[in-house]
Amino acid sequence: MLPGEQPPASGAEHPDHGSLDPADNRTRSSVITARAAHTFEPVGRSVAAARAFVRDTLQGWGFGDVVDDAVVLTSELVTNAVVHAGTAAEVVCLRSGDGVRIEVSDRYPEREIPLQSSGVAMSSPDREGGRGLQLCAALATRWGVEYSPAHKHVWFRLDLPERQVGTRTAGPSVSTELLPLADERVRVAVIQIDSEGAVSAWNDDAQELFGYPAKQIIGKPLTDYAAWPHTPGTSTGIAEALRLSRWEGSYGIRAADGRVVPVYASHLRVRDPQGEPSTVCLLVRDDERAVLATPQRGATPESAHRADGQSTDPFETFIGSPAPDDLDGLLQRTVERSRDMLDGDAAFLLLATDDETELEVRATTGLPSARQRFARVPVDTGSGRYGTARMPAVHEDLSAVPGAVPLLNGTGMRSVVTVPLKVEGRLTGSLGVAAEGAGRYSNEEALRLQFAADRIALAVESARLGELERLRRGSLSFLVEASDLLAGTLDRDQTLALMAQMTVPTLATWCAVYTIADTASEPYLSYVLHEDEERIDGLKALLGRIDPPEPVPTPGARIWPAPARAAHEAALEASVRSLDDEPHHLGSGIGSTLTTAASVGGETVVLPLVARNRVIGMLVLGKPSEDHFRQENLELAEDLSRRAALALDNSRLYSERMAISQSLQRSLLPPDMPEVPGVEVEVIYRAAGEGNEVGGDFYDLFTIPDGAYGFAIGDVCGTGPEAAAVTGLARHALRLLAREGYSGPAVLERLNNAILDEGERSRFLTLLYGELRPQEDGSALLKVVCAGHPLPLRLRQDGSVEAAAEPQPLLGVMDDLELYEQTVRLEPGDVLLCVTDGITERREGSRMLGDDGLAEVLKGCTGLTAGAVAARVMRAVERFAADSPSDDMAILTMRVPEPQRN
Repeated sequence: MLPGEQPPASGAEHPDHGSLDPADNRTRSSVITARAAHTFEPVGRSVAAARAFVRDTLQGWGFGDVVDDAVVLTSELVTNAVVHAGTAAEVVCLRSGDGVRIEVSDRYPEREIPLQSSGVAMSSPDREGGRGLQLCAALATRWGVEYSPAHKHVWFRLDLPERQVGTRTAGPSVSTELLPLADERVRVAVIQIDSEGAVSAWNDDAQELFGYPAKQIIGKPLTDYAAWPHTPGTSTGIAEALRLSRWEGSYGIRAADGRVVPVYASHLRVRDPQGEPSTVCLLVRDDERAVLATPQRGATPESAHRADGQSTDPFETFIGSPAPDDLDGLLQRTVERSRDMLDGDAAFLLLATDDETELEVRATTGLPSARQRFARVPVDTGSGRYGTARMPAVHEDLSAVPGAVPLLNGTGMRSVVTVPLKVEGRLTGSLGVAAEGAGRYSNEEALRLQFAADRIALAVESARLGELERLRRGSLSFLVEASDLLAGTLDRDQTLALMAQMTVPTLATWCAVYTIADTASEPYLSYVLHEDEERIDGLKALLGRIDPPEPVPTPGARIWPAPARAAHEAALEASVRSLDDEPHHLGSGIGSTLTTAASVGGETVVLPLVARNRVIGMLVLGKPSEDHFRQENLELAEDLSRRAALALDNSRLYSERMAISQSLQRSLLPPDMPEVPGVEVEVIYRAAGEGNEVGGDFYDLFTIPDGAYGFAIGDVCGTGPEAAAVTGLARHALRLLAREGYSGPAVLERLNNAILDEGERSRFLTLLYGELRPQEDGSALLKVVCAGHPLPLRLRQDGSVEAAAEPQPLLGVMDDLELYEQTVRLEPGDVLLCVTDGITERREGSRMLGDDGLAEVLKGCTGLTAGAVAARVMRAVERFAADSPSDDMAILTMRVPEPQRN
């Protein structure tokens, strides 16, 4: 797909890497276990969409280790297809046990990618062309290019890195009172560690293994001698492991001769008769780990020996092998196995929030999961062990204690056992199994379920932390993109639309934005969006019938039950009314109402839009019937609402400023110009700068005594509001002085003094001022003064063009001016063209239109009306350069029409 490159042979592959295609070359771990594909249109935004597709797919598969490399390679290859080749690109992700293969296909086989082994040199890394293949060669395990008559496939493979062996099993840390009792001296221990982490006992076998006599090492911290490995996905160190109630795993001990002796250890936390905690550590050489391997629990049927006589890992036995590689899959497998283990009718697993005050439903079986997923319940619902999720609990009959387990209200479950999931003494979740019959569970089942929870806790926490990290990275990218979009506009309506479009469907199913004009105004429903466009009107109508949410400045999301309640009532009323209708009328009305009710029947939250210490609106997010928000999404929505509030307030301030500025500018424009008998007059005016209606250029035409008309066209130095202020002074002074009967030179001399009186605010001014008197013979007599302004041009009937005045000093520079007026007579058919320097100084590179160019344009206007002359001149000026004008432009044309012939 890169121009100017030679095609390799069909099915070409990088010579240093083998293809995955031949079935006989695949290992068992390379068997494809999942496939995801998507086609992207040949537009620029498809590259970002392809990156997101690959990132989401691999993260969903648990392949976080290779996500970054895969995204970089996909981005380059899709860019080649949709940007350089201009064709659609199909991206296919194939998962296997030991890695992932990604294929990018396009439909432009005439533009090829070269092999590195060919004679064509690879492109420079600083160029876009060919960079994708260089990256494949640098990052991919294997890659290649394959051809078919209609497609070209570029593929690459990334193998998963091998992980170090770390913690095998672990038990949570518990309070000192709950630790098992032991004798003062543990006689079977190799090492005993006191509550401060120092070695308190060291036996002869330890001296033989590591070379230290007891007197040399007792009293020193074990952490000084332990070589603790880094285990990906966990943060447990030797100090933390020594505080756990039970721990098994591998690490090293630095021996007296400097060598690191790999050991397999089993730690048990105990307390002596005085109540002081200590840790007993049994260590063997790592290759003799079977001596300390945890025996299988006899009370748990799942923990058994395999047919070949080898012991199985309790975690693998409980979850199954291979274990799910994503958090949702792991949690779902856990609840299903827990239900089967205790022969229950339902099971559920809840994960704790960061502050450990609430539990969020993440997996259920045997319960209405669509209604319960992401619902939140408090950790502590009452006093005592049965009112908290931090301790195991058995409820023999829930009908005797209604509400004891809020999650099971209305489900028909009678008995339930719940146990906590703890890691390093911190509550991370709760696992429960329920049955429809009463009295099904006792403490024995609670012990079995707690054993399973202890085995799964570390894996769940590791997967949860990985998911949170991925969500946070995605949230950061989302907020960066949202900030760029919101900062890119100052239009209020567009800001409202962006706010809604960024939340739907990423964070919510539907969204509504309420705005508050000022502190005395009520919230107004300004924008509504639903992921299904056909439901927007119904949703807007529903929200219009209920009172808006209270504008509370307290940060964070709060539940707003009004929409769901109103939707339920509307659906009920529609159902009742439909009973009286004919059968063939039951479809449309009630169907639309029920659809709207279902779309807003879930959880609805309100986030305040606070900017500059004032609530300027509310962002309302909703879910469909019986659905709930994830806590992470609510936190992301809160961050977004802060940025959106500031963008919305900025757009409001900008709109107000523009409205005030434009109102003031419009006041500087002359009112409707009078009609001059026997003379055609036309004006075209263009102010430079966004939002400017008036700049430094101005024009005017007004009546003066004795049947004459004053006209002016001028240019104040600069553009924008400052120049417009001098414009207003000049225009009003001209009218006042001219109507007092002053001659043209006297008018301009007094205006010059008024400008100089402004001091530092004064600006110099070029001005063409004249008096127009129509004559009885059909001509027009003009008296003009040209003070530093581009000279007016006169077009005669024969097509000749000449200057109609002489240049004189501009205004606002010198105190004493000696100005004079000149007389010009326009005969029938003659045209007088007056312009500002924005016309003559129009540039395209080093070229400038100039006075000569303007004269050439005017020569071609013979026989045209005044309006046609002005339009042709403006069109010629605009076409002279491609860039937008950087200076104000004004054109004033006057033409004496020829007499009508019979």
